[in-house]
Amino acid sequence: MYLRIWICHVAQLLLLCSTSASCCGRLVAADVIESWPAFATDEHPRNSEGDTIVLKDGSLLVGWTEFQKAHTDFTAAHIAGRKSVDGGRTWGDQFVLQKNIGKMNTMSLSFLRLRGSDELLMFVLIKNSKTDLDLVVCRSIDEAATWSEPQLITTESGYHIMNNARAIQLSTGRILCPVSTTPLIHSSEHPLKNVCYYSDDEGKTWQRSQDAVSVPKRGAMEPGLIERRDGSLLQIIRTQMGKVWIADSADGGDTWSDAGEWNVESPEAPATLIPLPDDRGWLIIHNPTVDPKAKSHGGRRTPLVARVSKDEGKTWSKPIAIESDLQRTYSYISARVAGERVMLSYYVENGSRYSLKFRSIAFDHFKTP
Repeated sequence: MYLRIWICHVAQLLLLCSTSASCCGRLVAADVIESWPAFATDEHPRNSEGDTIVLKDGSLLVGWTEFQKAHTDFTAAHIAGRKSVDGGRTWGDQFVLQKNIGKMNTMSLSFLRLRGSDELLMFVLIKNSKTDLDLVVCRSIDEAATWSEPQLITTESGYHIMNNARAIQLSTGRILCPVSTTPLIHSSEHPLKNVCYYSDDEGKTWQRSQDAVSVPKRGAMEPGLIERRDGSLLQIIRTQMGKVWIADSADGGDTWSDAGEWNVESPEAPATLIPLPDDRGWLIIHNPTVDPKAKSHGGRRTPLVARVSKDEGKTWSKPIAIESDLQRTYSYISARVAGERVMLSYYVENGSRYSLKFRSIAFDHFKTP
C-alpha cells in the first residue's frame, strides 16, 4: 500500500513539475524549503485551507481540509494532518486531526498557541447547509496529541466563515476570530458582513463585536486582522472591488470604522497579512492581478507575490515573487513566523485539482532597500 501511495505522489509531482518552470525549471534558492504535504487525487481532488504550527520539540504540524471526491465548498471533508521533523522538507504519515462532524463538512483550520500557556487552540468550521456554518474551537494540552471536544463560538443562526490561519491573540491577551456572516451564502439578497468574535479568558467564553463591516456588491468577505504598534487593529477584507479594503478598530475589535479602499490590488481572493518580528514590518501575500472583464472573481488567482511595508501599510515594496506560473492559481494562504523564517501553505490549482504546497522562506528573502 505504501509503495502505491509513494508512486502516486511521485507521479503527481512529475505532472506538476512538467508544466512549471518555478518548480523544476530552476534550482530552488538555498533560503527556501518547499514540499507538498498533500497532492490532489481522484479520491481527494482538493486539499486547501491549511495552517502550520511549530510544536515544542521543534517538529512542524501541518493541517488542511481534505475534500472527498469533489472540490466544491459543499463537498464532504475533514481536517487531515502530517508532521515534519526536518523543517518541512519531508512529512510523516497522514492522520485525521478532526473528523467530519458536519452534515456537509468540517473545514478551514486555524492554529493558535496561547501566549504564556501550554495550550494549543484549533479553530475549524462545521458546515451543515448553506444557511448553517459554525465556528468551533478545540483545545490541546499535550502538543496536539489529543484534542478536546469542539466548543461552539458562533451561537447565532447563520452562515459564518473564518478563513484558515486567521485567529490571533493581541498584546492584551484578547483572542480574536474575524468572521464573514450572512443568513444565506451565495444570495444577492444577503451580502456578507464582517464581525469579530473575541475572548478575554483564553477562549473559554466568547462575545460578538457590536459592529458589522459592510462593502458593496457581494459584501465584505474573508477578513484578516493585524495589530498596530499603538494597539489599534486593521482589518483587511476580500472584495469584488478590485482592491483589498480595510477597516479600523480602536477598542480591540468590538467597534469598527466604515470600510474603505486600500492600496493593495487584488481579484476577489483573500490576502494574508502578518507582522514580521523585531520591527521588520508587515508582510502581505496576495494575488496582484485584476481582470475587470473576467466573468467571475475579478480574474484568476495568479501569480502569488509578497510585499513588505515598513510603515504599517501606508506604502509597500515592489512585489517579491512566490509563484509565477500563470497556468495555475494559488490561494488560501497560511503565513506563520518560525524563528528566522516564514512558513507558508497554500493551494496550487491545476485543472480543478488542488494540491497543498508548503514553503519555508528565510527572512532575507523579503529584505527591501
